[in-house]
Amino acid sequence: MHYDLTDLRLFVAIAEEGNLTRGAARAFLAPSSASHRLQRLEAALGAQLFQRQARGVALTRAGEALLRNARQVLAALEQMHANLSPFASGVRGHVSLWANTHATHTFLPDDLASFLRQHPQVSVTLEERTSSDIALAVAHGEIELGVLADSSAIDGSSVQLQPYRRDRLVLITPQDHALAGRGPLRFAQVLEHAFVMLHTGSAIHTFTMNAAAALGQHLDVRIQVRSFEAVCRMVSAGVGIGMVPRSALPATSARHPLAVLELQEPWAQRDLHICTRQGRALSGFAAALVAHLQVCAQPLEHPALG
Repeated sequence: MHYDLTDLRLFVAIAEEGNLTRGAARAFLAPSSASHRLQRLEAALGAQLFQRQARGVALTRAGEALLRNARQVLAALEQMHANLSPFASGVRGHVSLWANTHATHTFLPDDLASFLRQHPQVSVTLEERTSSDIALAVAHGEIELGVLADSSAIDGSSVQLQPYRRDRLVLITPQDHALAGRGPLRFAQVLEHAFVMLHTGSAIHTFTMNAAAALGQHLDVRIQVRSFEAVCRMVSAGVGIGMVPRSALPATSARHPLAVLELQEPWAQRDLHICTRQGRALSGFAAALVAHLQVCAQPLEHPALG
């Protein structure tokens, strides 16, 4: 097969515009040149990609399949350029870090910012993943380090964990909610209430759904959002109750008041750990980042549960 990235970019542009002329303009090509390239691409692939229509073009089944894959190829190419651009601009080091939702939305922004201020020659790629995915990637050598919360299923022979931050899950409700002001509660006592949750696929969503299933119950999820801040705002507005790390609670605000309740469950303690591969020395900048995160770590104190 003979085609290049220009052909793929042109194909995606035509598919998204639904029109060859507009797609050609997006790809900075003359319509005649675009038509020739499209014919050559279809010949190379041995499949018709578009159905020509009076007012434009429509994807065939083969075209739909190519569009999915072409977008993935172009996205991977852009990511490659992003990863390499720091080196071209004089950055002499790069660290890839995967972290779970909890760490990414609470402690890491400030800790990474201070690390980067101290090491201007370093760039960091941060990706949000589940704890199990992080441990697996570290064990297989895909990344050097990660930050995760759920250490119960981690294979200790493959990775090693170092303490990073202590935190705890708490329940939040509107201040006028029936549960507000109650003492420590068991999870089973709140399952009759509607919940505000993070999006499907987030670590805390999966964890909470599994905790309910273990009790033979199902959560009444009223709405799903993309951040802990959004969970807190939805709860304060009366949409439902929520469960978030204590570190994610906003500063006291008259505009968005919340009642915070202790959760009397062993799994509510959600300590974060730095995950590295067992028996493998870290590169210089990765080791520097681990050392920095450990210096930043300030254990959070939690009131004793009654």
